[in-house]
Amino acid sequence: MLASSLLNRIMVVEYAQAAALPAGLVAFHYGVQFSRPKWGHGSDAGWRRTPWIIGGMAVLGGGGLLATVTTTQLSGSFWPALAALILAYAMIGIGVGAAGTSLLALLASRTAETRRPAAASLTWIMMIIGIVISAGVAGTLLDPFSPERLIAVAAGVVAAAFMLTIVAVWGVEGTPASEAKRESAPFGDAIAAIWGDPLTRLFSIFVFFSMLAYSMQDLILEPFAGLVFNMTPGQSTSLSGVQHQGVLAGMIMVGVGGHAFGGKAGLKLKRWIVTGCLASGLALASLALAARAGPGWPLSANVAVLGFANGMFAVAAIGSMLELAGRGGPGHEGIRMGLWGASQAAAFGIGGFAGALAVDRLRAVVASTGRAFELVFWAEGGLFLVAALIALKLNADMGQVAGRPTAKEAVA
Repeated sequence: MLASSLLNRIMVVEYAQAAALPAGLVAFHYGVQFSRPKWGHGSDAGWRRTPWIIGGMAVLGGGGLLATVTTTQLSGSFWPALAALILAYAMIGIGVGAAGTSLLALLASRTAETRRPAAASLTWIMMIIGIVISAGVAGTLLDPFSPERLIAVAAGVVAAAFMLTIVAVWGVEGTPASEAKRESAPFGDAIAAIWGDPLTRLFSIFVFFSMLAYSMQDLILEPFAGLVFNMTPGQSTSLSGVQHQGVLAGMIMVGVGGHAFGGKAGLKLKRWIVTGCLASGLALASLALAARAGPGWPLSANVAVLGFANGMFAVAAIGSMLELAGRGGPGHEGIRMGLWGASQAAAFGIGGFAGALAVDRLRAVVASTGRAFELVFWAEGGLFLVAALIALKLNADMGQVAGRPTAKEAVA
């Protein structure tokens, strides 16, 4: 919340910086997360994942505080502040990679297969609720704004998150003496073996395309509402809230559906993934039509459906990650989660920037602003269709080789 939301606004509004500065820093922190496979491999190689989670949160919190303090220095010398911000966002990327990858690996190794849809749903629901609560509380405490108040609020957010992390994970894994140390191949051999597994490779490609489609509308939905539907800033912000409510509803639906409908958990998850991707594509196609129709279109309902479909596929994909992470036996969960986390980070870093850039370029070329958004929404819908086709292929392949480790992994 600090890096992608609060400081974004503070840099642009209170310190009159170009919007490219926070956007570039956020993209950079996603780039740093390409290191996720390395962090996951590190947690695979030890007795426990808890130190990686707590340590990652400490680095993340330190980076958030450094970014906040440095933001308040932007009214002075720019280049030293920029150097400190780059360091801070690198720390944020490292912290997210180390803590997040190890947490997902812990979920994969400690959650029964039948409970993984619910575990994935609960984890992502709590993440969204945490962002909403921290953003709401921080926004309230920041008024009236001052640099000192900003630093105090950021310190409170970091302290609360870090303490909650310690309370949440302490004792979950037991003690090192109660478990055997996990053996792990060297990183280069391990990543080559993991990538050599066709299912892992195909799922990585699916994660990239689906999250690319998912993230492309992040930075253009509110401008779309303002430019094409003449919504005020408050109305467009409310529209974003409607989308997130839909996401939560979709996640809850899959969390319940993962248990409620018959069949093996993994098969159910694949059905939800395909359904969610197709529904997301249809919702984006509807938004493309909305861009052509303009005011009068039921935009709020359209965005709610898009959020619901996004929530369905996203949490089902995370549940499938938990299922596939244990493929090949214990000791590979971290590096697998790291590989998929790197694919997601790459998609998010590219998607938001590409969507905004495409709209800007198209508005300069075509005569109508609505037409520019329409073309981008059609492209996003097409990406979701590609993701659905990949998911169908993944489902078929899993049916053929379910539960069998590759020869390379057996050696690793």
